[in-house]
This record gives sequence, C-alpha cells and structure tokens, in this order.
Amino acid sequence: MAFQNALLPELAAVTVEIWPSVANSLATSWRASTTLTRPASSPSATSQSGRTSTLPAFLRNELPSRNSSLPNHLPTNDIRSTIATMPSFALAAAANPLAQRPTFRLAAQRTTGALPRLFSTIATGGMQRRAAGIHTASRFQAPAVPRPASAQPSLWIPLGRAIGLTPYTSLLQYRNFNNGGISRNMLANLEAAANRNPASSTAQNAFYQVLLKANMPAIIVERYQSGRYAKNQAVEEAYAKALSLLTGNKNVDIGSNEGHSSGLSQGQLQAISQAVAANAHGGNIAVSAKGSGAKDGPIHVVVDESIATTIFKWIRFFLVFGFVCYLSLIVVSMVVESFNTLKRTGTARADAEVKAEAQKARFADVHGCDEAKEELQEIVEFLKNPDKFSTLGGKLPKGVLLVGPPGTGKTLLARAVAGEAGVPFFYMSGSEFDEIYVGVGAKRVRDLFSAARAKSPAIIFIDELDAIGGKRNTRDATYVKQTLNQLLTELDGFDQSSQVIILAATNFPKLLDKALTRPGRFDRHVAVDLPDVRGRLAILKHHAKKVKMSEGINLQELAQGTSGLSGAELENIVNSAAINASKNKSMFVTMRDLIWAKDKVIMGAEKKTMVISEKEKLMTAYHEAGHALAALYTTAQPMPLYKVTILPRGMSLGHTAFLPQMDKYSWSSSDYTARIDCSMGGKVAEEIVYGNDMVTSGVSADLNNATDLAFQMVASFGMGGGGLAPMDFGSRYNSLSSATKELVEKEVQKLLSVSYDRTKELLRLKRKELDLLAQALVDYETLDKEEVLKVIKGEKLTDRIKMPRSGQMTIPRPPSPLESLPPIAGGQQGEDAGGSTEPPPPPAPPASV
Repeated sequence: MAFQNALLPELAAVTVEIWPSVANSLATSWRASTTLTRPASSPSATSQSGRTSTLPAFLRNELPSRNSSLPNHLPTNDIRSTIATMPSFALAAAANPLAQRPTFRLAAQRTTGALPRLFSTIATGGMQRRAAGIHTASRFQAPAVPRPASAQPSLWIPLGRAIGLTPYTSLLQYRNFNNGGISRNMLANLEAAANRNPASSTAQNAFYQVLLKANMPAIIVERYQSGRYAKNQAVEEAYAKALSLLTGNKNVDIGSNEGHSSGLSQGQLQAISQAVAANAHGGNIAVSAKGSGAKDGPIHVVVDESIATTIFKWIRFFLVFGFVCYLSLIVVSMVVESFNTLKRTGTARADAEVKAEAQKARFADVHGCDEAKEELQEIVEFLKNPDKFSTLGGKLPKGVLLVGPPGTGKTLLARAVAGEAGVPFFYMSGSEFDEIYVGVGAKRVRDLFSAARAKSPAIIFIDELDAIGGKRNTRDATYVKQTLNQLLTELDGFDQSSQVIILAATNFPKLLDKALTRPGRFDRHVAVDLPDVRGRLAILKHHAKKVKMSEGINLQELAQGTSGLSGAELENIVNSAAINASKNKSMFVTMRDLIWAKDKVIMGAEKKTMVISEKEKLMTAYHEAGHALAALYTTAQPMPLYKVTILPRGMSLGHTAFLPQMDKYSWSSSDYTARIDCSMGGKVAEEIVYGNDMVTSGVSADLNNATDLAFQMVASFGMGGGGLAPMDFGSRYNSLSSATKELVEKEVQKLLSVSYDRTKELLRLKRKELDLLAQALVDYETLDKEEVLKVIKGEKLTDRIKMPRSGQMTIPRPPSPLESLPPIAGGQQGEDAGGSTEPPPPPAPPASV
C-alpha cells in the first residue's frame, strides 16, 4: 500500500514519538493478552459481526476516502443524531483508542497487548487527511480495555469555533512523555494520586501543573470539564491556561458554556455523569430506550446498587444501631441506679464475693474460758502441723460447735483460733444466708465453702447457727430446708485433706437439727460458760489496761461483786466508768465510777428527773425496806444484800439488789424458801403499814418470781410434799392428769402461804427497824448493806447528806367560769348611779286564793 507524500513527515514524527513505547513493549516478557473479548453466543452472532451498515451522509461527505460502512451492531438510528451534533474534535477524541484508555501507565505495568493496539491506531488514524480538521476511526467499537470512569473523555471546549486537533496532535498530547523534562512514571503517579483523591483540589492542581509543563493541556480540559474533580482558584487558573494553549486565545472565559455543541443540556450531562460514575463503582445502569434527551422525552437513568454496596450499607446501619442501643442502655442503667426504683433490694450480698479476713486476735486476748481455749489449741496445732495428727491415723473433727450464753466470747475465740493459726478467716452470720428470694441461702453456702477451699487451710465461722440449723419439720416447705440441706451436703463433701475447719456458735444447742450435730459434722461441742471470779478478775484487768485508772482501785472486790455477769457486761462496766469520769472532768477513773457503772449494769440506769410524790416515795421506801429486812433476817441468806434504793431504775420505782460473795452453783430447799421470803417482803410490808386495801400493783413482779421458784421446787426439783412422788412434773406438765396437776398446784400454794406467814411474822417483830429503814431511804434514797445495818441499829449516817425534800407540788387549777363573764350593767358588783350595793330582795311569795 502506497502512502501519500503529504503524510510522510507526519508518519515519521509519529514513529519517533511512539518508538519508546514500542521498545518497552518489545522488552517486556511475552504473555497472553489480558484483553477481555465478548464470547459469541451463537455462530450467527459471529457471522453478524462482519456485516456493516452505511455511514451517515454527512460522514460520507466529510470523509470521502473512508469506507462507507459501519459495523452492523451499532445502533445507527440513535447515533446519527448524536454524531451530527458533536464537533469534529469530539469525534476525533471518541474515535481515538488511545484516548479511551488510562492516560498514563507505568512502564512496569504494560503488557505486550499494547503493541498491536498501538500499530492499529497508526494504521487507521494516522493516514487521514488534515484538511477537514477531524480524526475518525475505521470502526466505532469500544476498546478492548475499557478506561475507568474517572478518566473517560468528555471533551467539550467552551469556544465559539472548533479547534483544529489532528489525530497526530491528540496522540502527541497523550503520549509525549518527554516534553518539559517530565518522566513517564511521575505523570503516572500524579494521575493515580489525583484519581484516588477526587475531592482534593491540591492533588488535582499538582497533576495539572505537571501536565502544563509536559505541554498536555487537552488532558486538563478533559478532567476539568468532567465535573468529578475538586476545583479551586489554582485549578481554574490551570484550566484557563490549558484553554489558552489549545485555542491560542489568552482571554478565555471559563464560566461560559457557549462552545458546547453536543446537543445535551447541563441536566442531561449531569445525569449521564452520575450513571457513568455508578457504573465505575460497580453499579448496574438501566437507561430508557425511548428517551431522546429532549424536554418531552427525558432520559431515565436507574442505578442498581451492587451487592458489596448493599452489604456495606447494612453493616453501617447495624453498627450505628448497636452503638445507639449501647448508649441508651448506659443512660437507662444510670437512671435506674440513681433513683433505685428497679434495683432489687436486699440482694446486694447475694452476688457479692465472699472475702477472707485477716485476724489479729490471739488467745492472750481471751479470758475467763481457759478450758475452751485448751480444746481449741488442738485446732491450731492441726492447722499448723497436720502431719502430727495423721501419723497415728487420728483425725480432728470437721466442725466444732461453741455453746454458751450470750457475751461469753464465742466469736472472739473463733477469731483467736484463726489469728493463732495464721489462716484466712471466713465469717458469716446465720441470718445472712436466707433472703426473701428462694435459693439465695443455698447459693451463699456454696460460695462460702468454695472460697474456703480455694484458700485452704482456712477457718469458716458461722455465728448464730440456730438461725439456719433449726430442727426440720415435715410441715415445712421445701425451700425452707434448702439452706440446711446444702450445709449438710457441704459438710459431708469436705475432704479431710482440705484443711478447712468449720466453727459455729449458738446460744440454743437444743434447737439444732440432729443431722447437723451427728459425728462427722459438728461432732465436738465446746462449752463457753460465764466466767467465774478469777475469770472476771482477768477480764477486768484486761480491759482496765485500756483506760487510765487511779491508784487504789480494788478490782478483786469488783470481780466478787459482779457474780453472774458475762465478759461483755464486764467490758461495758469499765467503758461506762470511763465515760462517766470524762463527763465529770476527772483525770482518772476512780472506784466510785466503777461502782456507779456496776449499779447501772445490774440495776439499770437512774431516773433522777422522774417526779414522784412524797406519799408514793414513802410507800416505795416501805416496800423496798421489807425486801431488805427479809433478806437480812432469814436463816439461810443465800443471796446477801448488796444495795437498796428508791430511785427509779429501769422499769421499777425501786430496787433491792442481792449479790453473793462467791460464785454459787448449788441451791438447797432452804435457799429457795429464803428467796421466796425475800420476794414476799414487799407485799407484807405494805399490808402491815397501809392495810390490805392499800397494797399497790408494784408487788406483781415479786409474786411472779416467788411463784416461779415454788413451782420449780415442786415440779422440777422434787422439793414438795403432800403425797407427791419425787418425779419431774415440769417437762410433762401438759400431759399430767387433772388430779396430779391439782396436787402440784396445792403444794405450790402451800409453799407460798407458808412463806407469806413466815415473812409477815418477821416484819411484825421488826416493825421499828422497818420504819427506820424506810425513813432513811426517803432521806438518802440509796443505801448499801453497811449503811442499812447502821440505820436499823439507830445510828446516824454522818458521812451522808440528806436529799432535799421536793415539797408538795401545786396542782394547777382551772379558772372559775364566773370570772370570764362580763360585768353586770350598773357598775362593779351591781352598782350604778344612784344604785345600792345590797343584793336585791327575794321575790314575793304567790298570793293566796
């Protein structure tokens, strides 16, 4: 095929420009082409691809040297109107295959497939005439490798005339990478950066400036007019400069749209751009075939989102929804906790972790229970050296039950065991297990024993065991016995090698279930009784170390006078004495403070502000004097007199206290009868002084005490007569016959009657002493035993000051109703002007008939 002479210079120039690309393509290793081809659905489709259709008339006139045929698969009916309205330079750009691919590529990313496409471009587009100023292609089909939407050409130049761009000029502007000293890789990198950041005007400006240096203004115009990239003043200036380079006009108005001759409005271009952008991002485009783009036939574009976009939207929705729900939950929780409306009450301890306590108590801090300490020493030795007991095959009990009255130091003993052994101490009260919710008690038992096993060797101490370990009844509900059953299960499941000792304390061992106290569970009972005189002295000395005591304090005398008091009560005496000394602004605690504290514990607190009349005070004095004289003159005297007072203490108007010199554990029949005589002394004294009709209700407590003592003598101690056999009637009194009950009651009445007569005879003989003692109580209010003995002998108490008489209290009288009436008219007392002060005469008698 021969070339025209006019085209030879341009062909040489094109060959020089494309030779580096050809060299790079030849240097690249051969591999199969990655160009995607559309498979033919049928043989007929393959044959149809070769068929052509006639070009429009204006193309045949414009390009007489071209073949007047087009591929048959193009929609000729629609393309005629579109091509007719497009300018020549737009046709050249659309027909140029190089313009349909990414503008720049790195050399390392080229494939050998570019070589045939490049020569095809030269063969079809490089041999066209330049006279018409347009560039066409031999076929209007899409390139093998489609260009991304972000780089697709949409060239329109706002000029009033067409720009003469030959295909070679377009080729030079797209492929001349060496103009201005700009490398191919730099342009490719800047184009990739600009495409990755379409919203960054800085990236676009950087790319445009390099394109200007490389003398490629057409690419700037294409990207700017696509409307998909960010713009600012610098970008607009680069665009204006590119237009001026293309048109040769330095004064270019970039805001005008007059040069756009594609026949599409701005709204239509925007719709097409949106569709192209959606297709580039993976969407499916549906375009109406009936739309012509005119006002009466708009183009309908429907964008169907891809599966990836839909999944991403759903994921974003669920993330936002979850975050909002989380914030709402936090707000609701804060409101509920602040107002405490929906929060469960009483279950704070149910889910709380059971924590061990480190104990500092030692056996040296425990006094008054030496035998109990000795038994618990074995527990300490076992926890310290378990091999010592397992050598001979012996084993210690799993549970130890501490039994005794309140205040004897059972809890302190358990803490001392843990402190001596140096093991964790788990404390829990029996009332803390059960709640109003079913199953809480059993759960707490499991948690307690699990925590102890985790920290073995350890000690578990359950105070007030009778709260959960009471005897079971067949009528009890199932949930009532859950806590006890769980406790029994945990005790059975305890391994001997676990080195966990269970201590428990109770005041009522008879109330415990037999399954709980059997061997293998709480099989060892340690009695912690009230301290004796030596124990009380040791307790007083221990607590006296904590306060400042004055010299001359006789703690032994105080210990002897506090028989029957527990360790807690003795501690309270020392503490109350220290408080009283502080109130009196004393530097030290004196014996007087200790005695005052002892009287407060034994007899109750004084009520000095209580108003009592002299008559009632004297009656109370005779009542208490009768008790004191009966205690002094009885033959047995099991309970020596300690102090008598008429000051109100506790719930009584007066009090007579008895204290033994030493601890007494055995009581005879004469001892009980003497105590009954003392109880009868108050009633008998009131009868002797005031008569039977004036006996007050203050004798009720005395009669109750005397009746209890007499009933115990007859029913429990076998000390009654009257034909009653020596047997226990008290424990089975409800099952006794009526005749036996009558015999018991008669014997009780006999004991009380004999005691009443004996006391009445005694006080009649001691009437003088009774009057002296009653008067002394009125004068001094409180007397001890030595002072009572002086008074009944007629001696005066020179070291005591008589209490002032309160005097007769005046009862307020309400005013007379006549005093509140207004005066009678006529002046005071019936006077008026000319009146008389004499009362009016009585009315005349009625006239006789």
